[in-house]
Amino acid sequence: MNISLKQLQRVCLMIISFGLSISSYAQTSVSGTVSDSKDGTPIQGVTVTVKGTRTAVKTNAAGTYNITAPNATSVLVFTAINFVSQQLAANAANLDVKMVQANNQLQDVVVVAYGTKKKTDLTGSVTSVTAKDFQKGAVNSAEQLLQGKVAGLEITTGGGAAGGGSKIRIRGGASLNASNDPLIVVDGVPVDGNGVAGSPNFLSTLNPNDIESISVLKDAASTALYGSRASNGVLIITTKKGNSGKTVFNFTTKFSAAKVNNFVKVFSGDQVRDIVKANGDPNYISKLGTANTDWQKEIYQTAAGFDNNLSASGGLKVNKDLKIPFRISAGYLNQDGVLKTNNFQRLTTSLNLSPKFLDDHLTVNLNVKYSNTKTRFANEGAIGAAVSMNPTVPVFSGNKNWGGYYETLQPSGLPLDLATRNPLALLELRKNIGVANRVIGNVQLDYKTHFLPDLHVLVNVGMDNSYSNGNDNIDSTAATNFLRKGSFTNYKQSKVNNLADVSLFYSKDLKNIKSKIDVLAMHSFQNFYTNVSYIPTVNQVGVIDSNTISKGNKKPEYALDSYVGRVNYTYNDKYLLTASIRRDASSKFSKENRVGYFPAVAVAWKLKNEFFQSSKVISDLKLRASYGVTGQQDGIGFYDYQAVYNPSVNTAAQYQLGNTFYNFLRPDVYNPDLKWETTTSTNLGLDFGLFGNRLSGSIDVYNKDTKDLLSNVAIAPGANFGINFTKNIGSITNKGIEVSLNATPVRNNNLSWDISVNGTYNSLDISKLIDITDPSFRGISTNNISGGTGNYVSKHQVGFSPYAYYMQTQVYNANGKPIEGFYNDNNRDGKPNDDDRGYFKKPTPDFLFGLSTQVNYKKYSIGLAGHGMFGNYLYNNFNANSANLNSIQNAIGGGVIGNAGVNYLETRFKVPQYISDYYIENASFFRLDNINLGYNFGKIAKNKANLRLNASAQNIFVISKYSGVDPENAGNGVDNNIYPRPRIYSIGASIDF
Repeated sequence: MNISLKQLQRVCLMIISFGLSISSYAQTSVSGTVSDSKDGTPIQGVTVTVKGTRTAVKTNAAGTYNITAPNATSVLVFTAINFVSQQLAANAANLDVKMVQANNQLQDVVVVAYGTKKKTDLTGSVTSVTAKDFQKGAVNSAEQLLQGKVAGLEITTGGGAAGGGSKIRIRGGASLNASNDPLIVVDGVPVDGNGVAGSPNFLSTLNPNDIESISVLKDAASTALYGSRASNGVLIITTKKGNSGKTVFNFTTKFSAAKVNNFVKVFSGDQVRDIVKANGDPNYISKLGTANTDWQKEIYQTAAGFDNNLSASGGLKVNKDLKIPFRISAGYLNQDGVLKTNNFQRLTTSLNLSPKFLDDHLTVNLNVKYSNTKTRFANEGAIGAAVSMNPTVPVFSGNKNWGGYYETLQPSGLPLDLATRNPLALLELRKNIGVANRVIGNVQLDYKTHFLPDLHVLVNVGMDNSYSNGNDNIDSTAATNFLRKGSFTNYKQSKVNNLADVSLFYSKDLKNIKSKIDVLAMHSFQNFYTNVSYIPTVNQVGVIDSNTISKGNKKPEYALDSYVGRVNYTYNDKYLLTASIRRDASSKFSKENRVGYFPAVAVAWKLKNEFFQSSKVISDLKLRASYGVTGQQDGIGFYDYQAVYNPSVNTAAQYQLGNTFYNFLRPDVYNPDLKWETTTSTNLGLDFGLFGNRLSGSIDVYNKDTKDLLSNVAIAPGANFGINFTKNIGSITNKGIEVSLNATPVRNNNLSWDISVNGTYNSLDISKLIDITDPSFRGISTNNISGGTGNYVSKHQVGFSPYAYYMQTQVYNANGKPIEGFYNDNNRDGKPNDDDRGYFKKPTPDFLFGLSTQVNYKKYSIGLAGHGMFGNYLYNNFNANSANLNSIQNAIGGGVIGNAGVNYLETRFKVPQYISDYYIENASFFRLDNINLGYNFGKIAKNKANLRLNASAQNIFVISKYSGVDPENAGNGVDNNIYPRPRIYSIGASIDF
């Protein structure tokens, strides 16, 4: 057969066309959602690749993807950092994937001071907790997300107040009188930690739902770049950012109910009547009522809470060349406290924009967070009143006097001033409302220079501004107020914190010498300004309370001017070195003492890469060591180094000329020799991972020595303008061991089980308090208690932990009962008295520990979390002051009936024994913080949305020998009038669409 050239061309074209049509017909489009098998949350940034090709896409914020494969037999590869990669056939139009966490925390990117690092490259002691591992349940304040999650971190909530804060301690703190709070940095802005007037807790102005991660910097190598204020560690809070994908919306809602489940143990009305009648005093018997009022139940309520949040994230297309990643959110929280009249409301908004310009050489990161909080503060004096108020009388008196509430009255019909006020009246006849507005924001510019791409110019300009005001008003019918005509108090405050950082960052991978190096040089300036307006308190007829008069407004201001340098060097991916220095100048000190230098150096050795590269058991092993110096200036006044003259504020300090009174200008006490309090820290750490990091963890041993303590000490009469002033004197030593373990016993597509445990041993001792050797020196008295006058139960003393209890030794009878007023004659001088007091126990714990576990099976999840302390003791101030007959038969004003702690039945004390060591109790405990359940419905609404449901219970139970309401105390070891922690139940839902 003869075929012409044209015919051959036609046949070839037909074959090619047919082949192309077959190929086109065989192509398949696959879409779906990639989620975390642990809890069903979508995973953003998963790379989906057609195996053997360059075709790839990434999942968006909702975890969704869409990719075209050559045919149904093609293989899709799903890969993401921290997850086990998966390969699946592209044989379905919709392919949802659950990815299993690889438990390779050692590969995580961690936010550190002025940058990020892979955890494998860390030389300091840093722990990062991300959103997926945060504490679950009704969490209203950011720090509570970390409860029990980090070794060496102690978070103690102050009680059940709505929006209330917590005591935060990293490695036990480092000071006696200056602040022991860590520095908090939000998206690159070090914030003012001194609180905002009108707000119960400055961290509650942040919405926890906007937080992506919190890094805890513990050793000086990690914190020294922040120099001043970094002696107590650093918390770096990073909020959620946008992405360049399709816009995705997320809505979360949560309802909670809180209830007090453990009350102070006091007597009922019937029991009080029995005790009074048994003592046979006609005067008191005649004052008994017939009621059985449980005052604690009268002041507490079941507290409801609602928390709703809406966010949108994605890429905003401006033109064909510019797409701006963004995230915007809004949240509203309304939370009642378990104490009646207590309420906290928070409205928040946040915006993040992160565009790139100049061919991606210029990266802009804009963060703005606004919050408006409105708090009705309950009169917490009602808590103490409820446990001491006469339970034989009713809540209401039956007449309109004193608001209709029952009050203990004088024969004249006026309230008896020294008697306990009606607890419910204290709450309902007072309205104390504070409103606070806060804006935290910054703009970060990262310019990668065109002439030298390894060199970056970084600019960070930020602010933390707040404005607050409030009114504290007491009803004119209340039995306790200014001149019994009501009182009206108003206050205003504005705070401005401005920040400007300019830095150069150079990074280079020198492959020819197996080295990596990066260098940071920075100048930073931060200014703090506070304006407080004082408005005199008046009553309803316009009479001014002279004790609240102030001339003018206070406008304290101070600034920090800093220079920072840092070098990171890595050789052969085995040996790492970090060296840094910060120079801080603070206006809180005189010119001679203003500048402080804070150096740090750290090294690390990747033993895995050195000795175990081929090991199938050891997946990671690294040894770390660090040394550094940090500073402290918080806790002292803005002008403590120089004389400041203030006007006198009452008639007792005024000069009378005729009928006119003139205010004096009086100098405050000052010390021109004040200088930095400094802490020198050393740390030795080991990070390890075994069996593909199915078991991983770290061990750290640390030592902190603080010198030149900013202490409040007595001065000689006439030597200054006061009897006490702040001085650099003394030193303190803090050392300990931290252990963290993470394990995944089971991990597959349907079932995973994660366990995390951490424990800390910490020892804190005072090594110096005075400049001279004085054998008669008995320490500095502290912890002024409730009851009596000038009673202190603790001391700061060399060789002991801060706030060590200083008590008399109780004598007991043959039945083991304490004998009233009998104490050991410890010095054997035959005169049992105050000289026999000695040191007995301490409030700081020896051990801290936390644990959590999470089990996920298909669409279900269940988790537990708890924490505890050992070796800590509490002074039971309630029992010491109130568990005695005198509290029931009170001799005030001719005798009134009160109530007492049931501990009276054990001691039979007639009067308080404040300094008996009988009241020092072991407060070791374990608290089960949280049980959480979750169910992931997956796709709903025709595959247009994802739905997850969750439920949790918090503060499940506490195991402790302590006889008081709660062994976990946010003070310095004195348990008195604590706002009880409630048990909280919550249910919630999250939907992505």
